[in-house]
Amino acid sequence: MAKPKTEFSVNQKVVYPSQGVGKITEIFKKDFNNEPTYYYKIYLEVSDMNVMVPVSRSKDLGIRAIVSKDEAQTALNSISDDFEPPTSDWKLRYQMNLDLLKKGTIGDIAAIVRCLYHRSKVKELPILERKLYDNAKKLLEDEIAEAFGISNKEVEAMLHEKLEPLGLKIEKKQAFADDDEDEDEFEEETSSNEKDSEEFDSEDDD
Repeated sequence: MAKPKTEFSVNQKVVYPSQGVGKITEIFKKDFNNEPTYYYKIYLEVSDMNVMVPVSRSKDLGIRAIVSKDEAQTALNSISDDFEPPTSDWKLRYQMNLDLLKKGTIGDIAAIVRCLYHRSKVKELPILERKLYDNAKKLLEDEIAEAFGISNKEVEAMLHEKLEPLGLKIEKKQAFADDDEDEDEFEEETSSNEKDSEEFDSEDDD
């Protein structure tokens, strides 16, 4: 089997949607179901984990190159743009943002950060949404840092400058009819489903 033409190369930084920024450390061949298959081996620093992704499936999984500096700046600027306030139904809001996270464009990630920051200024986020917000914010910081060639702390300060004016615009005492009574049950069910839907093989570093 001849080595296929690959979109990415060894030592290239890439984004793995919902997993984070990673570095391709190896492109290798391995038999799978008695068929020779080429894989990317990607090291994800945020989770200190290596993942193996079939080259042929990388596009389906949404793996992509780091955006340009201009694209990163556009995503950063979008955080302070005017937008419709998020729905008060947290379960619907969570699913909508989870779908955006799986799509994984930098614009989608910025939209999650903006939406959930906005909501957190109105009412404390449920645990699942808080985790989703923290994950999206980390993903955004990591990619912008790579695109700009600066540190994560510098990007964190830039994000704060965009988010703080947004928070000041929000009236904290708004009345929302939230459907939170079954929050714990929904969180338990959702967490279980997420564990069952992992799409990649992983090798934990020793």
